[in-house]
Amino acid sequence: MTVIYLSHRMFSASSLIPSYLVRQNWNVIRREFSSFLDSSRTRNRAILSPTAIKSSTKAPDRESVSSVKVNLQTIDKSELKTLLKSWGEKPFRAEQIVNWIRENGATSFDQMTNLPKGLIQILKDNASIGSLEIAEEQFSKDGTVKRLYRLWDGQLIESVLMPYADGRVTACISSQAGCAMGCVFCATGQMGFSRQLTQDEIFEQVARFATDVKSENSKNRLSNVVMMGMGEPLANYRNVMGAIKRMNNELGIGARKITVSTVGVVPNIRKLIDEPIQVRLAVSLHCAEDEERSNLLPANKRYGGLSELMSAVHEYTEKTKRRMTFEWALIEGNNDTPGVARKLGNLILEHKIPNYLVHINVIPLNPTGGYSGSPSGKKRVSEFARILDTEFGISCTPRMRRGIDIDAGCGQLKSSVKSREDAALI
Repeated sequence: MTVIYLSHRMFSASSLIPSYLVRQNWNVIRREFSSFLDSSRTRNRAILSPTAIKSSTKAPDRESVSSVKVNLQTIDKSELKTLLKSWGEKPFRAEQIVNWIRENGATSFDQMTNLPKGLIQILKDNASIGSLEIAEEQFSKDGTVKRLYRLWDGQLIESVLMPYADGRVTACISSQAGCAMGCVFCATGQMGFSRQLTQDEIFEQVARFATDVKSENSKNRLSNVVMMGMGEPLANYRNVMGAIKRMNNELGIGARKITVSTVGVVPNIRKLIDEPIQVRLAVSLHCAEDEERSNLLPANKRYGGLSELMSAVHEYTEKTKRRMTFEWALIEGNNDTPGVARKLGNLILEHKIPNYLVHINVIPLNPTGGYSGSPSGKKRVSEFARILDTEFGISCTPRMRRGIDIDAGCGQLKSSVKSREDAALI
């Protein structure tokens, strides 16, 4: 049996039927599930027929909804209450269900011991505790956890959980399956773009980590989220921002503890300026000259080059007064010399970006099989950071590579698993 996970936003007040289909929005769900419908070999597609849905005025029987599941990881309490009412259940059960999942880490409905048996059976038939299937999980000696999730259509995405000695616990989250930016040193960029992640697929990655952290120690909390996993977050703007608002409202993660990274999608950097939620901006820069940056990051040309990007960053700092971050992967003998450090410092000053509103994270390159560059040594890293700090007054922090003993780099675990799976087919 093939299971389709429908967003909580699809459900009406009176039934399990996706209400927006009745409101003549069939094309939306048809596009969202087109790849599933094209490849499915089951007969379950009939349940998504607009004709069948329009003819129904009550919750469908058990057999007819066997392949439609509402995702309880991503539904909010108010909508769950509405759904429970439609099943003839008491709305207060919503609080119990959400607590079992978010607070206690329940992975089975049978664990929900304060629910009546009848409701447990309804949930088994019509709901799921998440839509993301863990395809592989790796644990580093430094505490980093790397997960590879398989999505409903077979796509693979990665999420990383990173605990720090100072008590911070950070989740690194994917926004797309693959990436269209083509950064040559990035494993995800090397594999190309498959599709956008939905708002629920983004949110669920965070919700599951938040639950895991609490379950391990009730005093701990997921403190930070960085949108630095697979994909370009600002190329999936609506779904990323929708998920971020839910992280803030439903999971209690502070807006300024959430960072959106971009290779430089200039129009949406400018759009981010006017967002009411005050998330942080990080720009993956890596080069201080256009030709070099375009060679490493082909999207540089697409969005107008460094001049346009730095102008957008200037506007961001000028209007928001929020500190932003430049990410810089140090590649031995390439972009890690004292001369390059001074070019970077001058680039920031030339575009009138206040040095007190800029922070630079430098981190040695995480090697990938598709790129021949190697990580910079400690002396080069320290000198690069020293020049920016002492000569330009720009805060610069050398970062440690996390999960170096596992496939923690963006796209590395997916590449490893795909290689194994492909080899098994030969």
